[in-house]
Amino acid sequence: MFSGRKGVYGILLSWAVVLAAVHGEAATPAPVKLAVFTFELDDFSAAISTGGENPTDAAQLDLVTEEVRKLLAQSGRYELIAVESVDSAAAKTHTLRDCNGCDAPLALKLGAEQSFVGVVKRISRMEYQVRFQLRDARTGAVVAEGDTGLRMGAMDSWNRGALRLVKDRLLRNPA
Repeated sequence: MFSGRKGVYGILLSWAVVLAAVHGEAATPAPVKLAVFTFELDDFSAAISTGGENPTDAAQLDLVTEEVRKLLAQSGRYELIAVESVDSAAAKTHTLRDCNGCDAPLALKLGAEQSFVGVVKRISRMEYQVRFQLRDARTGAVVAEGDTGLRMGAMDSWNRGALRLVKDRLLRNPA
């Protein structure tokens, strides 16, 4: 197979490749345990409903949340922690965006290392923004955040805006 000086170099090169591969696998960090709370609607449109949460809006927010969770889980950077059991008025009324970081201790209680709160801000029926904040569950410090800026489209485009934002501002950059 290998003979002479070239053989020795070949064997050394092979071992170097194997060691580099093993070392590379060992250096891969464990996924961050992440509590992704249900996306919230911050509605500034003229069609604000005063009778509670609109079922169509709630269904669309659930879809956005599901798609973002799937994207984050598939990235390999995050291990998602179930948030359904959280006992918090802000989580149940979808107002985590207004609670001054109360999502961090909630995530910590659930066993997460970080919390994710996403918000769709509806300016009008055809204009919206998507934003998120990622916090360290122990300290409450903001680790990453992003905002799409103004987007045009009906509510069925909220998930596309959210997915693009998470891909561009969170998954392309280390958090």
